[in-house]
Amino acid sequence: MMKTTLKYNIPETLAQRSKLRKAIDSFVSEKQLSPPLSMEQLSDMATQLSQKHELEPGTQGWLMVELNNCVWRETVASIPFEKRILLLPKCLSNSAKCKADVDEFGLLCNLCSNCSIPDLQDKAESLGMMSIVAEGFTSVISLIENKVVDTVIGVSCLHSLEKAFPLLINHAVPGLAIPLNNDGCKDTTVDLAYVNQLMSLHSEKESNMLDYNQLKHTLHEWFSKDNLQQVLSPLSDPTSLIAREWLSNDGKRWRPYLLAASYLALSGEKEIPKELQLAAIAIECFHKASLVHDDIEDDDDLRYGKETVNAAHGVPMAINVGDMYLGEGYRLLAQCGKMELIKVAAEAHLALCKGQGLELGWSRHPRQFNMDFVLEVFCNKTVPAFDVSLMMGVICSNNDLHLRQQLNDYSRALGIAYQLQDDIEDFETDAPLSTRPSAVLAAMFELHPDEDFINALLYSTDLKAFLGTKQNTAILKSAINKVQELVEAYRLQAIQALEGVKNIELKRLLFRVTKKILK
Repeated sequence: MMKTTLKYNIPETLAQRSKLRKAIDSFVSEKQLSPPLSMEQLSDMATQLSQKHELEPGTQGWLMVELNNCVWRETVASIPFEKRILLLPKCLSNSAKCKADVDEFGLLCNLCSNCSIPDLQDKAESLGMMSIVAEGFTSVISLIENKVVDTVIGVSCLHSLEKAFPLLINHAVPGLAIPLNNDGCKDTTVDLAYVNQLMSLHSEKESNMLDYNQLKHTLHEWFSKDNLQQVLSPLSDPTSLIAREWLSNDGKRWRPYLLAASYLALSGEKEIPKELQLAAIAIECFHKASLVHDDIEDDDDLRYGKETVNAAHGVPMAINVGDMYLGEGYRLLAQCGKMELIKVAAEAHLALCKGQGLELGWSRHPRQFNMDFVLEVFCNKTVPAFDVSLMMGVICSNNDLHLRQQLNDYSRALGIAYQLQDDIEDFETDAPLSTRPSAVLAAMFELHPDEDFINALLYSTDLKAFLGTKQNTAILKSAINKVQELVEAYRLQAIQALEGVKNIELKRLLFRVTKKILK
């Protein structure tokens, strides 16, 4: 993954810093930027500002941090003070006079007034904010993840932000970072008026921050055996019992999660209507049907370390279970009262069958293939899994057609990146390899188009051993590097597809999803 390095030069005087902050405000307003922004976007914009104002290249990092502050300011202002935390560095203390103790959580200030820390903590307390004196933003990420707080206002040197800033960006944390005015590990300074200004930000606009942990808990309840007993067809035949059992098993449930989270982000609602629960369960039924049928077609006995339905109950019963999932899915969607939901589900279903059919056809007649063929399989077999969830979330909220196109572009890029990454992981584990249309194999064909090599690769009875030779290992490594470059290219495409999305909470959601899915 491309690394954007922060440079440590800070504009020397308060007048220079204030002037540049005003220029950044104008830049963000002119371009109508909304958060979150990626590291790549921040870097490009910092370069534009640096060139326009003829700044030293080393100011890039400072500009990136201040740009990020500017786009998040309005969101932070809407977050209640009690859901904010002020993070201060120990190096703000007076090293010659400081008598404070330090424990595992940070510095325990004695309120001696020999530095700016007591005044800043008093200000935070008067506003109702929490505050801690510790090094690095990583110390408060868990507080944000667990909804103890929703935002962090942190003072730090650019050297420390080198590690923490990408973490905040990738997790789409609505945080503000105030760079120290000088580097070093003691007796540092900061623009105190600026810190107080950012701490005091307030807006009457209500914050709409999603509680992701609560949503996961809600999903767990939806897929409990008791709830499925109420929602699915009230039958007690063997097929129905197996279908309900497998649907209630633990899983990531990305599809229902994306559907519910996108709806909540777009609608601004706090409660989830019954129709949305039905749609979420329907989309998981479709997913389970594809897994059951895929295991039959590939003659797999295990999935995620457990017996497949066909291994546990036989192929005829597994076919029937998969078919029941499809029937249940469409029945549930019909109860939602929106025909558009059925339409997008059917289109995704057809695309999945096409993608699987391309793989099955190749398996019957193995032959050399290129990356275009692999991407066609991905676009039909993997992309719809992401796309249909988001489309349903939009349909259930406002059915914005322009947004649907933006999310379609995002889903295509994310789905391809995810499957490319999955292909790489297959070649980096100790598990046996099966020959199938893989991006890594396509890259190997392109890098080493020797007919004997290609035939040996296609018809190898032990692909892992064949690729383990010294010469072939080098080819494999080059192929993996090439596919990894594609992963990064499609990751960037996914983030770029979100640039025009104005709903901040939806954009935050998808930044987080991108980070979690592309581990």
